[in-house]
Amino acid sequence: MTSKDRGILYPARLPDFHRLPAPEPIAELVRWFWIPEWDIAPGRVSRQHIVSFPASNLVVQPELVMLSGPTTRASYRDLTGRGWAVGALLRPAAMPTFTAAPGDLRDTVAPFEAPDLHEAVVEAMTAADRDERHATAIEVFSTWFAKNALNVSDQGRQANELAELLDGDAEVRTLDDAAARMHVAPRTLHRLATRYVGLSPAEMIRRRRLQEAAERVRTGPGVSLAEIATELGYADHGHLTREFRERLGFTPSGYRAETDES
Repeated sequence: MTSKDRGILYPARLPDFHRLPAPEPIAELVRWFWIPEWDIAPGRVSRQHIVSFPASNLVVQPELVMLSGPTTRASYRDLTGRGWAVGALLRPAAMPTFTAAPGDLRDTVAPFEAPDLHEAVVEAMTAADRDERHATAIEVFSTWFAKNALNVSDQGRQANELAELLDGDAEVRTLDDAAARMHVAPRTLHRLATRYVGLSPAEMIRRRRLQEAAERVRTGPGVSLAEIATELGYADHGHLTREFRERLGFTPSGYRAETDES
């Protein structure tokens, strides 16, 4: 099971945030919904740093709907004032509804035309009760997907299986490992990832490992960085440090020191 904080670099700084399961009728299309709500004091900014999951997101905000593509590096968003978002973490099988080339969406965020979805979610988020807001917003999303999503193909289901394997099994560290588990050729998995995710299988594995490493560094102050590197399959402590510096912009030791102070 995925940790509720996985992918969030500074959870102690996070406003009200929830990850909620997708209803069964759209479970092949959406992995989960994520809903942050915030009320930041005037003149203050809350910067939220994220190591996103290797997937795209459809996000409704008060102003518009956005389609956020898969990312290759950590990202952040500055929260000010009062606001909310309702996001759907898309499974690979959902992507043909949005694009035939998810790689073109890599590291991009673009407006998405879905006025009916936007209007209904904005209305749902006006409810006074938080649970009611969230449940109604997810119901609205489910109705929209049922109406607009393309049928899930067998290949789309295989792409979902690949994504679940690469994200959920720490023993799968290479493309060859994944191919052996799924009993297909490595090139088949590479084509699936390219067509349905927009990232290579190696990048998807790297993202899971980086998320896990960040969580271990943050939550295990008594565990040495060398132990974490070995546990997660990095060649050595230096490899872990390079991965942090290149992908996140800081070192594991610097991150640990900063989160200790949060």
